[in-house]
Amino acid sequence: MENFEQLRTVKFYSGEVTPLEMHKVRVVQKLNLLPIEERKESIFGAGFNTFLLQNKDVYLDMLTDSGTNAMSDNQVAAMSVADDSYAGSASYTKLEKAISDVFNQKFFLPVHQGRAAEHIIAKSFCKPGTVVPMNYHFTTTKAHIEMMGSAVEEIYTDEALKTKSSFPFKGNMDINKLNRVIEKWGAENVAYIRFEAGTNLIGGQPFSMANLREVSAIAKTHGIMVLMDISLINENLYFIKVREEGYQNKPIKDILHEMLSYTDFSYFSGRKVSCTRGGGICTNNHDIYMKMRDWVPLYEGFLTYGGMSVREIEAMSVGLYETLDFNVISHSPTFIKYLVDSLDKRGIPVITPSGGLGCHLDAGQFLSHIPQTQYPAGALAAAMYICSGIRGMERGTISSVRDENGDDVLADVELLRLAFPRRVFTLSQIKYAEDRIQWLYDNRHLVGGLEWTEEPPVLRFFVGKLKPIGDWVEKLVAKFREDFGDSL
Repeated sequence: MENFEQLRTVKFYSGEVTPLEMHKVRVVQKLNLLPIEERKESIFGAGFNTFLLQNKDVYLDMLTDSGTNAMSDNQVAAMSVADDSYAGSASYTKLEKAISDVFNQKFFLPVHQGRAAEHIIAKSFCKPGTVVPMNYHFTTTKAHIEMMGSAVEEIYTDEALKTKSSFPFKGNMDINKLNRVIEKWGAENVAYIRFEAGTNLIGGQPFSMANLREVSAIAKTHGIMVLMDISLINENLYFIKVREEGYQNKPIKDILHEMLSYTDFSYFSGRKVSCTRGGGICTNNHDIYMKMRDWVPLYEGFLTYGGMSVREIEAMSVGLYETLDFNVISHSPTFIKYLVDSLDKRGIPVITPSGGLGCHLDAGQFLSHIPQTQYPAGALAAAMYICSGIRGMERGTISSVRDENGDDVLADVELLRLAFPRRVFTLSQIKYAEDRIQWLYDNRHLVGGLEWTEEPPVLRFFVGKLKPIGDWVEKLVAKFREDFGDSL
C-alpha cells in the first residue's frame, strides 16, 4: 500500500535536495557532441527548425517525450513472446486486459498513435456548427477538429498563462467560461468537452480532481460528453497525489480510476503513457464505442492491432501496468522540478510551478527584445542548439497558424520546451543543460529573430524552414569561442 512516506524526497548528508534515479542503466546509446562550428552548419541545414536536425548531430534530444522514452526490461522481454496474428492475437488479449485493469475501461479501439485517435474522434463527433470546449488546445487536436468544421473554445483559468506562478493546477478549466460557452452555443451543439491531462502548450500543467469533478457534473446536467487526452496522465496523476489535498495516501490506481470515472471516453498516445509506439481510445459506453469502431479498419488496421505491431502491443501491455508504479511516474516530474527550480533561483525566466513533460523556458521574457512576429521561441530553440547541441521544441507562434488575412495568430505564450523523456537522461546531463542555459541567458542580447523561407499551410512547425534576420548566429558563435576556448 502506498503512503505519504514514499513521497518524501531523498536528502543528501550535505543537505542538498537532489532527485534520485530509481532505476539502473543496462543498455546505452552513444551520443555525439559536435563542435559549435558544426552545430552552426547543422542548424542552417535544418532551416532553423529543430525538427529537421539529424539525430547524429544532436547531443541531448529534448525535442519531445513522444516515442523517445526508455522501455523497462520487462517491456523488452515481453516483445519476444508476441503472437504475430492479423486477427485474434493473444497479444491483443493481454492489451485488452491491461486496459481493463489499469484504466477500468471495457471497450478499446487500437490506433497507430495519438493523432490517429484524434482523427477518428473528430470524424465521429465533430461537424460544422459544433464546438469543443477544452482547457487548452494541442496542435494536432485543434487541426483535426477544425478540419471537420467544428470550432475550439479554450476555457483556461486566469492562472494558466501566468508564466511565474505558484498555482498548482494551471491546467484547470474556468467553470464560469464553460457555462458561458454552453449558453452561447447550446448544449446540443457541444460535440464534447475535452480535458488534456498535462496541458502541453502551456508548460505541461496539470488539472485537479476537484476541477474535473465539477466539469463532469456540469456536463452530465446538460447531456454533454467528456473526453480526456490521457497521453500525459502519468504526470497528472503524480501532481494530484502530491499537490491535491486528500490524495497523498491514495493508491495511484484508485486516483486513476476516479479520474476516468468522470469521463465518457478517453484516448492516448502510447509513445507517452506507456513508453511504446501506438495508441488507443477507451470507453465504458457501448454506443460511443460503436460510433467509432468502423473507422478503425478503414484508417488504421483490424480491431486487434490498429496499425501497431504485436511486439509494440506486448510492450504497451506491460507499460500500462507500470503507470501504476509511483517510482516510474515520479521520475520525470522530479527531474523537471530540479532544473526549473535551479533556473528560477538564478532569475532565468521559466514556467513555474514545474509541470510534467519538460522544462519550459519563457522565450518571450528570455528574448524580450525580439517581437513575436520574428518568432522568439524559434530563435531561442536555434540558439540553444548552437550553444549546447541540445535540441528543444518551439512552442510559440511558429506552432500557431495564420488568419484569413495571412497574418500570424500570435501565440498566448512563447515557450522553448526542453522535454524530459522518461528514464533517459542522467543528472550530469541535466546540469550541463543548466550551465548552457545560464550562458545563453547571459548573452541573450546577441540572439536575433527569424523569418520564413519555406512555410507549409498546415502544421508548419513540423517541416517549415526559416533563416536568421541579420548575422546574430556568427556573433553568438564568436562569443562562445571567446568564453569556452576549444571546449565543445
